[in-house]
Amino acid sequence: MLLLFACLILGALVARYARPPAGIVPGINWWVLNVALPALVLELIPKVKFDPQLWFPVAAMWLTFGGAWLLFGLLGPRLGWSRQRTGALILVCGLGNTAYMGYPMIEALHGKAGLALAVVADQIGAFPVLASAGIVVASVYSGRSLQLRPIVRRIVTFPAFIALVVGIVAGLRGGWPELLDGVFAPVGATLTPLALFSVGLQFRFHPGQRQLGAASWGLGWKLLLAPLLCWAVGTAAGVDGLVLTVGVLQAAMAPMVSATILADEYGLEPALANTVLGAGIVLSLLTVPLGNWLLGG
Repeated sequence: MLLLFACLILGALVARYARPPAGIVPGINWWVLNVALPALVLELIPKVKFDPQLWFPVAAMWLTFGGAWLLFGLLGPRLGWSRQRTGALILVCGLGNTAYMGYPMIEALHGKAGLALAVVADQIGAFPVLASAGIVVASVYSGRSLQLRPIVRRIVTFPAFIALVVGIVAGLRGGWPELLDGVFAPVGATLTPLALFSVGLQFRFHPGQRQLGAASWGLGWKLLLAPLLCWAVGTAAGVDGLVLTVGVLQAAMAPMVSATILADEYGLEPALANTVLGAGIVLSLLTVPLGNWLLGG
């Protein structure tokens, strides 16, 4: 947890007081998404013991997004929100920061065993939601046409998704030789400090009076109601132990950085999206450990 806070604060301080080179954030994000994350997936996935309860961390990501779509789709017209505002909240508060924030926080709270489950929730749950349902929502609420082929291509060519498939095959064949494990582990270990440093560099929080109501609804869903709903569904279905805890905590993570970028690209009230992202990051540093304690972690 200390590493998490230190890297996040360091990124914010560098962005405010230093002069980081232009393009540093895209450069760091490229390494994290295309090198560190696939290496981490290749290291951890072959070690995951696949059991019947593993559906839950994946389902929790879909449940979080589907619940946000239903809630804000019904709430928006009643509160007089524009379609852009409604779409922004569905995207940003339906998708969690299950990688940049989720990986280091779950590892800090539950070690490598928890981290492996966090990877399952992120790669089989959150990322496909972003690349499919997320694009659908962005297109519908921005008034753009929807194309299926780019969505499928984005999923199957994403490096971490390819690593996931390779890792599953490697796990079925008994795992990697020790020599390869010694390569994947240190490369994957760069994800946590660099991802949190990147989040710190991008941290923005400029709330306006007109945004506070919508932001409160969004964060109320993302940080409180969504994890409560996932916990209720998981408990009712008989899911327990670390699988239940990690699924609920991943549902409780701060809003996703990539979802905020997507909202910006589609013109879905970027100012609100960034406000919710910044406030969610700060609040989740308190709410996620609190939720872990309540779950008995």
